[in-house]
Amino acid sequence: MGKKITFGLIIGNRGFFPDHLAMSGREEMIQVLQSAGIDVVVLGPEQSKHGAVETHEEAKRCAALFRSASDRIDGVIVSLPNFGDERAIADTLRLARLNVPVLVQATPDAPAKMTIAHRRDSFCGKMSACNNLKQYGIPYSLTTLHTVAPGSEEFKRDLAWFAGVCRVVNGLRNLRIGAIGARPAAFNTVRYSEKLLEASGISVETLDLSEVLGRIGRMKDDDDSAMRKLQSIQKYVSTSGVPEAALLKMAKLGAVVDQWMSAASVDISAVQCWTSIEENLGVVPCTVMSMMSDDLLSSACEVDVCGVLSMHCLRLASETPSALLDWNNNYGSDPNKAVCFHCSNLPKHFFREVKMDFQEIIAGTVGKDNTFGTCVGRVKSGPMSYARLSTDDRTGRIRGYVGAGNFTDDPLETFGGAGVVEIPRMQELLRYICENGFEHHVAANFSSVSGIIHEAAIRYLGWDTYWHAR
Repeated sequence: MGKKITFGLIIGNRGFFPDHLAMSGREEMIQVLQSAGIDVVVLGPEQSKHGAVETHEEAKRCAALFRSASDRIDGVIVSLPNFGDERAIADTLRLARLNVPVLVQATPDAPAKMTIAHRRDSFCGKMSACNNLKQYGIPYSLTTLHTVAPGSEEFKRDLAWFAGVCRVVNGLRNLRIGAIGARPAAFNTVRYSEKLLEASGISVETLDLSEVLGRIGRMKDDDDSAMRKLQSIQKYVSTSGVPEAALLKMAKLGAVVDQWMSAASVDISAVQCWTSIEENLGVVPCTVMSMMSDDLLSSACEVDVCGVLSMHCLRLASETPSALLDWNNNYGSDPNKAVCFHCSNLPKHFFREVKMDFQEIIAGTVGKDNTFGTCVGRVKSGPMSYARLSTDDRTGRIRGYVGAGNFTDDPLETFGGAGVVEIPRMQELLRYICENGFEHHVAANFSSVSGIIHEAAIRYLGWDTYWHAR
């Protein structure tokens, strides 16, 4: 769904170990990566002995090759078909200056092939390679098993996991978040630090709601971009019973937001969803935001910038749409279940069935006719991952939590977009959230990627992140 993954590949070698293992190991690893749809940047046999890295000169050549492809390398795999030269591996990464995730893999020995002609000692060499990477201050990730064969199912899973880590880490570099409108006055809980985000390479571009409303007011009813957006809305969700005038307002709102995000090079957005838009435009922005999230352009309500950042991390890891939900209600007396709810802008991907309706909560304040545009339905069942990132001004750090659970088929009679979620040891999670002052919003995704987010956050981004029920 995104761009094709490209990995730099370092094949370790050490002279007094069987170097034919480096040659066969290189060929095997390239084949495994290419079979997984991954492009590979690696030294050839004409550039170094067997296309591996052993000497400092070979390290310089490999680093130069990686630098020449730095605009497309998403991560580096260090593969040890034998013990490998720990210094050359670390030197290559230092000289390449890629600043991307690194995965260290070691190929296992076979008990029947432990003679001097076939013994690998990769088991031991991996420790030495990691020791040197730690000395050099180069962060790295590990395979699930200490030694794992490149062609195994275990390594295939490691590879998918590592690709997700790379997508998250690289997808947050130079990220631009659009904050559309001011934070609603009643929502101190979603306050955040732009400066802490900027320190992690994440910028926030603001747009005053008056500019949005002004551009909508100047837009003709037959504007081409508005007409295209109107057709997209009607194709996206059932609009039966929704006034045509309200649909046209939504279409204009969507067109204006699309144009601004493109012009400002904004990737994702957080929107002031109430009550100024309802009072001054006469619709809610939920469907427009739902459509963006469904198209992998995550959009969060109540100008929750850290909420949309959390959505985006899940989206990068899974390559599927994310939603922002409230931890909203207990579910009867079951301590491990809760109702997750929003009123709602959930992407269509989340629903069993969905239709457009009016926003029942705000309607009591601004009137039903001014609140059409919500996406209403029951969240489907399935495995889910959740995440919440937040800026902590008191400690000057970004922090968060992640975990996994399931949306269930338990009966629920309510409005908006809602589902029942079941999470192991949920009372411990709720206590953690409250004791650490996290927001009531949580990002969710139909996937199992909490481990990916955790690895990216603690290993490469430097964000304190708790992994619940690991």
